[in-house]
Amino acid sequence: MNIRAGAFTREKPPFRAEHVGSLLRPKGLLQKRERFSRGEISRAELTTAEDAAISDALALQKRLGLRFVTKGGAAGAGRGQQPIALVKSRVKWTHPINVADFNFLKSRTRLLPKITIPGPCALHFRGGDAAVLAHAYHDIAQFWDDTVEAFESELVALAQAGCRYVQIDETAFAKFGDPDVQAALAARGDDWSKLIDTYIAITNRVLRKAPKDLHIGMHLCRGNRGGHWHAEGSYEEVAERLFNALEIPFYFLEFDTPRAGTFTPLRFVPNHKSIVLGLISSKTPTLEDKTVLRKRVEEANRHVALDRLAVSPQCGFASVDTGNPVTPEVQEAKLRLVVELADDIWGEA
Repeated sequence: MNIRAGAFTREKPPFRAEHVGSLLRPKGLLQKRERFSRGEISRAELTTAEDAAISDALALQKRLGLRFVTKGGAAGAGRGQQPIALVKSRVKWTHPINVADFNFLKSRTRLLPKITIPGPCALHFRGGDAAVLAHAYHDIAQFWDDTVEAFESELVALAQAGCRYVQIDETAFAKFGDPDVQAALAARGDDWSKLIDTYIAITNRVLRKAPKDLHIGMHLCRGNRGGHWHAEGSYEEVAERLFNALEIPFYFLEFDTPRAGTFTPLRFVPNHKSIVLGLISSKTPTLEDKTVLRKRVEEANRHVALDRLAVSPQCGFASVDTGNPVTPEVQEAKLRLVVELADDIWGEA
């Protein structure tokens, strides 16, 4: 596989070796949180334990040779239940949500901090118009205006603090290709195809208002709770709009199992956009074969130029406190495999 100079550089994201964000919480930290919930330790003692766990996560990412860091999320095979949203008050940004996390990372490492935020359509996706209009709103357009304003305020606050790398964790787009999800949306009165257009329009409003010095990518998630998933299906039905109408410059896509389909939807990716291939599973303890992974990158390269590809696990290792059914040793081995694979293919992580 030949290395071709192009869109990726080591100075700006996305990097050749990526990861989505969350890492396993140490058992000691989980025990501290249980003790705090029972009133056995103080908030200060818990915070000290959390800060130590984050510092360990930063050290792990640096040791593996990654070019960026996340805080690791320290603050089973099968379909899991999709959470349902309740909207009891208007969406309103009152103060920075992620700036403190960014400042903590910036103070503890010289690597580039990556901040992850939910997608602007996550709340609506989990409840629809009915949830929005049940208590807090009489006008769905006002809900979207409030949402866009809140996201703009948060992104501006992050940029003013010095943040340059943001990942949007989008939980809707990848699920629209699942017949069960389509049926559930229809049952609540939503046409899934029209909903995609709405969500793209809202996300684009957020992106257009975002500070220009932020590098913003999007992770498309099918669910990741304790090794379970919420949806399955190819990107095919959404790919053309996803890659062209949506104004995101790079995507983190899940391709770790046959549930995600083939790479053929990547044929719709325009030449100015990049794809991070989520080839390594964070859900299972089996360590992938690097030779097989290289062949999969070659398959993706039939549709997207190599200089616009990168590799990562398909999702985080612990989207919730309990984490996925893997050990810290397996987690480290999988992250190391990502770095080694990237170095083998592109000569850098």
